[in-house]
Amino acid sequence: MTRIHFFLLACLVLAVSCKSRYERMLERELASGERHDSLFLGLTLGMDRKTFFEICWNYNKKGEMTQGSNNLSARYFLNEGLKAPAYLDFYPTFSNDSIVEMPALFTYKDWAPWIKAYSTDSLLVDVKQLLERWYGPGFIEIKNKQKGNLWVKVDGNRRIRFFKREPREVRMIITDMSKTPQTVNGAGNE
Repeated sequence: MTRIHFFLLACLVLAVSCKSRYERMLERELASGERHDSLFLGLTLGMDRKTFFEICWNYNKKGEMTQGSNNLSARYFLNEGLKAPAYLDFYPTFSNDSIVEMPALFTYKDWAPWIKAYSTDSLLVDVKQLLERWYGPGFIEIKNKQKGNLWVKVDGNRRIRFFKREPREVRMIITDMSKTPQTVNGAGNE
């Protein structure tokens, strides 16, 4: 092997090895061409606004959902899947009348700063277990300058991220990566 070939091979190996675990996961999943559009509660990426409101209204009529904080979100009552009852507040980001992203907040219903069992550390563990039941294993932990440690999983076009949001919430953001610009650090915009 000539020196030039060795040098080019070394540069290629270095370039590939410099990508983060998250970047490699994102590239692999986007290149797979697979679509994973399910969110939760029968909601999906790509769903139109009218259908979103119809599904939420049906949960509301059954007493399982109400208006979330400041009337800016839907609030679902999570009575199963976590160690204590919790709220799931969410409202999608629409583009051309279809859901492209779903930001959400998990909060224990009876949270108080003096109840250690309901801390964000405890909630984070609970949410990770719940999301692994909903979406399967494969979440990886990455460090982020703005949000601290966060967990991320990419399945085809769907990226799921979650992280602690002090003092009492875990933030989850599910994004259709085929519709939005990708971020290399796994953080993206909140």
